[in-house]
Amino acid sequence: MANEVNMSAPAGGGGGFTFDADKIDGVIKKWQDLQADLKRDFVDANLMANVKAPGKEFASGDWEKLANPSGKAFLEQNQKMQDYVKNYIEALTAAKQKITTKESDALSDISKTGNQAT
Repeated sequence: MANEVNMSAPAGGGGGFTFDADKIDGVIKKWQDLQADLKRDFVDANLMANVKAPGKEFASGDWEKLANPSGKAFLEQNQKMQDYVKNYIEALTAAKQKITTKESDALSDISKTGNQAT
C-alpha cells in the first residue's frame, strides 16, 4: 500500500504536490479554510464593485468611476479562485476516497487469506 498521495493541479496545468496519505484530512481542512476566507472576501468584493459616490459633485463621481472597475476585477478574481479551490477540494476528497477503498480492499484480502485452510 502506498503511503503517499500525488495531486496535480485540477486544471491539469502543471503543479501539484505529494503528501502522506494519513495527512490528507489536514490538507483538505486547509483548503476548506481557504474556501471560507474567499467566501468572506466575496462579500467585501461585492461592496467594492458596487460602490456609490458619496455626493453628486464631480470629484465623487470620478472616485466611483475609478473604484468600481477595481472592485469588479477583485470580484472576478475571487470567483475564479473560489472555483479553483472548490475543484481542488473535490480532487482531494476523491483521492481520499480512493485511498480508503484501497485500504479497505487490502484489509479484506488479508482477512480472506487468513481464513483460508492451509
